[in-house]
Amino acid sequence: MPKRANIKKKNRIKMTVLGIESSCDETSAAIIVDGFVRSNVISSQLVHQKYGGVVPELASRAHLQMIIPVVEEALTRAHISKNEIEAIAVSHSPGLMGSLLVGVNFAKAFSYGLKIPFVGVNHLEGHIYSTFLSPPVPAYPFLSLIVSGGHTRLILVRAPFEHEIIGETLDDAAGEAFDKVAKMLNIGYPGGPIIDRLAKKGNPRAIHFPRSMKNSDTFDFSFSGLKTSVLYYLRDNLLLPKNEYENIEENILADICASFQEAVVDVLSAKTIIAAKKFSVKRISVAGGVSANSALRTKMQQLCEENNFNLHIPKFEYCTDNAAMIAFVGALKLEQNIQSDFTLVPVPNGY
Repeated sequence: MPKRANIKKKNRIKMTVLGIESSCDETSAAIIVDGFVRSNVISSQLVHQKYGGVVPELASRAHLQMIIPVVEEALTRAHISKNEIEAIAVSHSPGLMGSLLVGVNFAKAFSYGLKIPFVGVNHLEGHIYSTFLSPPVPAYPFLSLIVSGGHTRLILVRAPFEHEIIGETLDDAAGEAFDKVAKMLNIGYPGGPIIDRLAKKGNPRAIHFPRSMKNSDTFDFSFSGLKTSVLYYLRDNLLLPKNEYENIEENILADICASFQEAVVDVLSAKTIIAAKKFSVKRISVAGGVSANSALRTKMQQLCEENNFNLHIPKFEYCTDNAAMIAFVGALKLEQNIQSDFTLVPVPNGY
């Protein structure tokens, strides 16, 4: 259970915090000093590419191999020693159990060895506050759209750590749909950046894929039907056997990617704008791996300008899973005298 931390410094985030992120397939460590990022090291696991998705056992093994060198690199880039670290923040939920265990246990050992406090951070809270890592930062209240491989959620952020989930995916997350469609097309993993790149050469109106739940009376999402629609299109129009699409002509492939991406972006952006109007919020943030998507950024910027909303999207390095956002949220929690104890355990399906 959270408890009071023994933090002597009074001013806002006036401390040096080590952040650890290992919730999925990125091993990351970051140093934040007085609220500013001094280093943010991310080691991506390429081993999953040949499987078209993350293999949990391989992910946890890779974290075990990389956690120490990644932390050492973060300290080196920040030009500080481990003895200057005043607190540790670690993602403990949600994520892959084995991956989370590596980070949490490392943080506990580091905390115990240096006799400094540590705090568990919800990975999704990290994404919410990632937009605070570079100016301009949103004022409260604001609406946060989190779009990643594992999550698609609309969250109303009224004040620090006062959140209300107003919508979420009922099946596949947006990033998951990108990865699965990329696997169908045999174009590689992770699918999001590859589809984004190919889509720039295609016509987003070449194929009309469904916009599931775009006009529903809730702010929930659904992308499994869209994914299936792409599969049926390949089967019915390209006359190729299932899972053998590597011979698709480049222009057709580009059109498929552009049309699929347009459907995802259309639903995400439309629902976000409608939600902002309903809750009378003038500030919108978009975070998570899919927030790096160029089409989503362009569409959200256009709609926000048309509706006089302020849009906040993190720098690209803070869109994907990273420890800087974990360290920042940890610093905010420690500022409020909240820390974790050694009974903290990973919660794979938390929040």
